[in-house]
Amino acid sequence: MKVTMAMVIRVFLLLLVSFYSIPSFAIYEDQVGLMDWHQQYIGKVKQAVFHTQKAGRKRVVVSTEENAIASLDLRRGDIFWRHVLGSGDVIDKLDIGFGKYVFSLSSGGSILRAWNLPDGQMVWESYLQGSVSSKSILCIPSSLKYGKDNIILVFGMGSLHAVSSIDGEVIWRKDLAAESLEIKQVLQPHGSDVVYAIGFVGSEFVTYEINARSGEVLKRTSKTFPGGFSGELSYVSNDMLVALDTTGSTIISIRFGDGQISFHQTAISDLIENFSGMASIFPSKLTSMVALKFNSVIVFVRVTGFGELEVVEKIDSPAAISDPLSVSEGQQAFAVVQNGESKISITVKQANDWSSGNLLKETIVMDQQRGNVEKVFINSYIRTDRSYGFRALIVMEDHSLLLLQQGEIVWSRDDGLASILDMTTSELPVEKEGVSVAKVEHSLLEWLKGHLLKLKGTLMLATPEEVVAIQGMRLKSSQKNKMTRDHNGFRKLLIVLTRAGKIFALHTGDGRVVWSLLLPAFKKSEACPNPTGLNLYQWQVPHHHALDENPSVLVVGSCGGSEAPGVLSFVDTYTGKELDSLTLGHSIDHIIPLPVTDSTEQRLHLLLDRKGHAFLYPRTPEALKLCQVELPNIYWYLIEADKDIIRGHTLRKTCNFEGADEYCFDARDLWSIVFPSDSEKIVATATRNLNEVVHTQAKVVDHDAMYKYLSKNMIFVATVSPKGAGEIGSATPEESSLVVYLIDTITGRILHRVSHHAAQAPVHAVFSENWVIYHYFNLRAHRYEMSVIEIYDQSRAENKDIWKLILGKHDLSSPISSYSRPEVMVKSQSYYFTHSVKTMAVSSTAKGITSKQILIGTIGDQVLALDKRFLDPRRTPNPTPAEREEGLIPLTDALPIIPQSFVTHSLLVEGLRGIVTIPTKLESTSLVFSYGVDLFFTRIAPSRIYDSLTEDFSYALLLLTIVALIAAIFVTWVMSEKKELNEKWR
Repeated sequence: MKVTMAMVIRVFLLLLVSFYSIPSFAIYEDQVGLMDWHQQYIGKVKQAVFHTQKAGRKRVVVSTEENAIASLDLRRGDIFWRHVLGSGDVIDKLDIGFGKYVFSLSSGGSILRAWNLPDGQMVWESYLQGSVSSKSILCIPSSLKYGKDNIILVFGMGSLHAVSSIDGEVIWRKDLAAESLEIKQVLQPHGSDVVYAIGFVGSEFVTYEINARSGEVLKRTSKTFPGGFSGELSYVSNDMLVALDTTGSTIISIRFGDGQISFHQTAISDLIENFSGMASIFPSKLTSMVALKFNSVIVFVRVTGFGELEVVEKIDSPAAISDPLSVSEGQQAFAVVQNGESKISITVKQANDWSSGNLLKETIVMDQQRGNVEKVFINSYIRTDRSYGFRALIVMEDHSLLLLQQGEIVWSRDDGLASILDMTTSELPVEKEGVSVAKVEHSLLEWLKGHLLKLKGTLMLATPEEVVAIQGMRLKSSQKNKMTRDHNGFRKLLIVLTRAGKIFALHTGDGRVVWSLLLPAFKKSEACPNPTGLNLYQWQVPHHHALDENPSVLVVGSCGGSEAPGVLSFVDTYTGKELDSLTLGHSIDHIIPLPVTDSTEQRLHLLLDRKGHAFLYPRTPEALKLCQVELPNIYWYLIEADKDIIRGHTLRKTCNFEGADEYCFDARDLWSIVFPSDSEKIVATATRNLNEVVHTQAKVVDHDAMYKYLSKNMIFVATVSPKGAGEIGSATPEESSLVVYLIDTITGRILHRVSHHAAQAPVHAVFSENWVIYHYFNLRAHRYEMSVIEIYDQSRAENKDIWKLILGKHDLSSPISSYSRPEVMVKSQSYYFTHSVKTMAVSSTAKGITSKQILIGTIGDQVLALDKRFLDPRRTPNPTPAEREEGLIPLTDALPIIPQSFVTHSLLVEGLRGIVTIPTKLESTSLVFSYGVDLFFTRIAPSRIYDSLTEDFSYALLLLTIVALIAAIFVTWVMSEKKELNEKWR
């Protein structure tokens, strides 16, 4: 009977192992969204065109500063379709033509594309020739035909083109760049076959009359204006334009009809009292009216006749003006949006009849964190009473997009998240202890119900409704959206800084915006006319004795160029409130976070200006004392990429210029490396993450220990020959080479140098522990390559003696000085790689035990996770048994691309720019955040999850197995007892 009981136990153990030991290489469809999220954006809108004439989907087509073309649902703001062009393919103009096409002009007027309006498919693409860069103009006449084909007029690259709307073929081209003509307007009067190209040649006003069907120049007319011209031309009627002179103080009325050109001057001071400064023409297309802007004031001037001007309205507060909209025959309307304290007012006026009153006037409450309105686009619709209603699409200072209608915000989009400059993380608050008994009982009941449902699902007994309930419980039970820390360290805040100077806090659970702040210190003002955000740093991270303090971040920016004063802002990461802000009296060229914190856990920072001075923050006596202690250990380097020079610096003493205080230090040059500019140009650098944790200093190779060279003062530098710095294919294999260096930044010593002949930029690199991996293009092989360099410390070879370890005669904790010449050994290897790369990163974990993965942002805007073992320089075609036991992979000439290794699955992170990895409390797991125009977040486990149970682990099935096992043991015990009793009675 003992044998029977043992077999029963073995059977149940086998069942238990079979349930829980099945490996998983991918995720199931119902697991999508449990550990990752994906958000799509478009960026700050530059142009918008409404399409609401026909029945069906009403939409607005937009182009953005992120070079995206998108069609948005006018009812909800969702994206119907979207295309993100390359970083160099800037969209100049956008329009809808012939009711079914979207036309985009990009790359300085050299590429014209037609997109299908309903689904966004590209119909055709046309490359336009030209000789010089110029203004880009797109004109889509409704009545101009070439046979049965509609003609599109495009001016770009100094040439005027007539393009077929059917296939994009260039019908004719007229080069207007020969005499340095600066074209400002291309006009085609309705019903006419003549095209007017109007512009300036210095102080000369020039018009070309061109046959729209053949491209023949019918007439060229010019006339010189002694005062010259500046800025834009405003088209006010069929034969009249308005411009400004070079001083911006005189309005010039220009009549150009009937082959004659006439000028009339009107001083702005005669129209506007107390006028001062230099005016500019507001970019609008108002008929019989021109809008002038000076000193943040907008003035509307009506043109009643040649040289006859009158001021109709003056707006003193910041405002945005829309382009005119035709609401009926001969009637135009336009919108003016004015900014208030916590509201905006939108007014729709009749451009033709200013005195008849406003068509619409509304006031809308607006979140102050969105800033001022920068652009407005309007569209009309017919109300039920047959009157005209208006909707307005507005672009805010924080790059968000809102649709307004009937005095309300219909929808909004936070498209500022498409332009992230920098990011960091913040821990969430600790969960407060103490839970009511009723809540515990309710939770226990829900837990039992939930696991009974999961058990039915495992046994395939659940109904479709119960399957849906199970999936919902999975999302709810994950607790990933709570605003408190979890014991695994998965729940955090992603603090991101955008180009608009706005900070967002995103929850890692679902990507929602917890809070956002448009930094007051980065708003436009007279003192800071062009504020720009630069970087984001952790300022205060409370630990132990400072847990009552909230963590905070430091935002560093400037008020304009490199010489402009710096701006600092301190933000509470829990509340999103600005704690303090400073406008500095010096510029900011470089920021050095020091590895020292004061008693309040505030990290010390050195801010370097352009003059070689270093300023300490926070400016407290305690911080100064700590800095003076660390003064001999503070070193840094600066890369002057334009001069191909790297310089090393250290702090010397306090500054001695007038006005300096004790918190200012002078910098001293230590060393410099000057690369010959005729043969080497710096194209890429990489350093180790200062917070990286290394688990072991040694690596076992062939049963022997090799010590890693783990200096945090190393920098990887890649240089290429000048011709190799251009586009791929711009140089021959003989003209291009890549040289990489490993340099000690304390002494400037070159630790290692290797040259790759026939290699070309772009170069992307990632540095971790004692190895660096870099990606480049091999011109001779016509393929991309990835190389790896591992560096080891030979000076510690004597520490391998086991007897010294037993007797305690060695000391691995002894400090290593960069000034002692290291004995290093280098191993390297190169592999072919099939993808072009945008960015690279490496996984990071809490203790550094888990094996590393290289996260590669591909040209296809996906993120690929590649095991570091594939990039081991010791790989050979035929590994020895010892190497196979170690886990060394046999050598192949190319790195494998496994479809399941894409951490973004089938999703795209359009415009991918950066990948950030964040360690968690679980050593097996790392968080990955990738950003570009889109955002994507997920969790990865490079060595599988070995330190916790998965979230979908079936506790109910485990409990059922244990109960069944106990029942089987009890039954067999009873049977055994009966059998033994029967044998005794015999």
